[in-house]
Amino acid sequence: MRAGGAAARLWRGRADDPSWARPALLALLAAAGVLYTWGLGASGWANAFYSAAAQAGAVSWKAFFFGASDAAGAITVDKAPGALWPMALSARIFGVNPWSVLVPQALMGVATVGVLHAAVRRRSPAWAALLAGAVLALTPVAALMFRFNNPDALLVLLLTLGAYGMVRAQEGAGAGWLVFAGACVGAGFLAKMLQAFLVVPVFALVYLVAAPGTVGRRLWRLLAAGAALVAAAGWWVAAVALVPASSRPYIGGSQHDSVLELALGYNGLGRLSGEETGGLGNLDGDAGWARMFGPVIGGQVSWLLPAALVLLVAGLWATRRAPRTDPARAAFALWGGWLLVTAAVFSFMRGIFHEYYTVALAPAVAALAGMGAAVLWERRRTAAAAVVLAAVVAVTSVWAFVLLGRAPGWHPWLGPVVLVCGLAGAAGLAAARLLGARVLAGVVVVALAACLAGPAAYAADTARTPHSGAIVTAGPRTAGGSGPGRGVRGGPGPWGPAAGRAGGARPGVMPGSPSGGPPGGLPGGVPGSAAGLPGGGPRGGGPGGGGPGGLLDAGRPGAEVTAVLKAGAASSTWAAAAVGSNAAAGYQLATGRPVMAVGGFNGTDPAPTLAEFQRLVRGGRIGYFIAGGGGTGMRAASGSDAARRITAWVQASFTATAVGGTTLYDLTPGAG
Repeated sequence: MRAGGAAARLWRGRADDPSWARPALLALLAAAGVLYTWGLGASGWANAFYSAAAQAGAVSWKAFFFGASDAAGAITVDKAPGALWPMALSARIFGVNPWSVLVPQALMGVATVGVLHAAVRRRSPAWAALLAGAVLALTPVAALMFRFNNPDALLVLLLTLGAYGMVRAQEGAGAGWLVFAGACVGAGFLAKMLQAFLVVPVFALVYLVAAPGTVGRRLWRLLAAGAALVAAAGWWVAAVALVPASSRPYIGGSQHDSVLELALGYNGLGRLSGEETGGLGNLDGDAGWARMFGPVIGGQVSWLLPAALVLLVAGLWATRRAPRTDPARAAFALWGGWLLVTAAVFSFMRGIFHEYYTVALAPAVAALAGMGAAVLWERRRTAAAAVVLAAVVAVTSVWAFVLLGRAPGWHPWLGPVVLVCGLAGAAGLAAARLLGARVLAGVVVVALAACLAGPAAYAADTARTPHSGAIVTAGPRTAGGSGPGRGVRGGPGPWGPAAGRAGGARPGVMPGSPSGGPPGGLPGGVPGSAAGLPGGGPRGGGPGGGGPGGLLDAGRPGAEVTAVLKAGAASSTWAAAAVGSNAAAGYQLATGRPVMAVGGFNGTDPAPTLAEFQRLVRGGRIGYFIAGGGGTGMRAASGSDAARRITAWVQASFTATAVGGTTLYDLTPGAG
């Protein structure tokens, strides 16, 4: 009987919900699960950089804890390891394969939709919460990142959980939910470092202004939440600091083997100023208020961004005379502050910025869409609310028409249909006071279809298209999307063709360089930076399957070179070494053996130094050196040149051998 009662409550939901509400939510979550898992294995290893680290964590607890790129623990990824842990645990249980790596991200996506629904439902009707969840699920960049193994999926889930905790904390007098929110945001630091903290000023200010209780009590509770945030974010940092450097991997992305340097520099303030050591310097050609609406970013997340901004203003205006602790106004301020602060930072940051970062805006846009629509619908019989609601639909449909027009040749009929239906729906909503219930219901259906058709089509295209490489984008190829930091799949870039959906050059290999070494670039293909390059596609390998690509797409090494690495380096700690993490990742995933990523992700970390590398080689610890690891032909603006020195020493001291189109140097004792 108890089991039957629990099942009934699961199906029925809240006592005050209409009978359709919980079945509709379950259907939404199921649909999101299908969207995020359909054909998931087609993307292969997706971002092989993180897949290789998950593979390492699946076989070594030490690599798991530190987030090392390989099981032998040469160097870590250039982030905290939080996002790697679910993937590595899944790989331990189900084996190392693309599904075990990618399914955790899909589950995080479904969970995020559910948490957002719960947060909006606290303040709005059931249909508004469903609308918010649907908007989030269909946001193209969400459909991309919840099918991909970058850290953003876990980050967005944790921030959404934090926002839910803030909503609960603001409505009650206890400190528990506030501490929960702080812990969630702090845990987000372990996924993507300082980006998680963009919401902290908003969360703190909304609670301080709108929560019940005296000012002193609110301040003390905020201090408790701050302590939870620091503890959740700092325990791993403290543990790393307490372990001697000789007993752990080098901290990738830093120049001095420091987590704090990584967090505050390369992954922190350097992203704002463009002065990332080891990066390319400023990449702010499109920085400014219009960046979120640009040629590629617009199609990722901005479909309902104008609507969200209008609805934010409408919600705050409608609640302007409410008491200080009004929950509805506090919710608008919470989600609106999240959106405005994050969008402003993304718009004006001068360092490394990629389109998929904008998935952090999706929960806020979706929440404002649901809550704002509910506020206006409740007042639809007034002229002002009807006009604003009609304007939101009209603006959204016109903007969708513009975005769809940026993908020439891709379903050209869709844009005009969206525009016509949207304007018709807007006209009907403007006259809502004059329409009967059935006619008005039809108008609402047409208006919703017009607002969601564009992002839904982009999301469906994203789900059926394989994605791989370090930089990926959602939806079809768009006109005018090429250039630094844009990552258009298959589109031409300023450094040569990208290996995207429509084909292109061998990933990571410059034309005219069979072995992968860039003509006129750094010796042996030392990479510069991932910043500003077009995104790689699902294809890998070169003629004859020789050698993975470089910075953007690890690709797939051929059977011949894989067999050589497996057989010839069985007694070595590292089967091989290659410059750059993505180059090393492809060989590591193919062989199942540790492959050292010389110089870390960009090839600009001083790990190992030349002396350390020589000592390892003389001790028989490294089997082979793989030439052409980077292949972008770009020089970093700053950072260590240890990889260049190592490459030059190997070329001068050992004999090159071509194996299946890949150049190998045998480093085993006696080979030099």
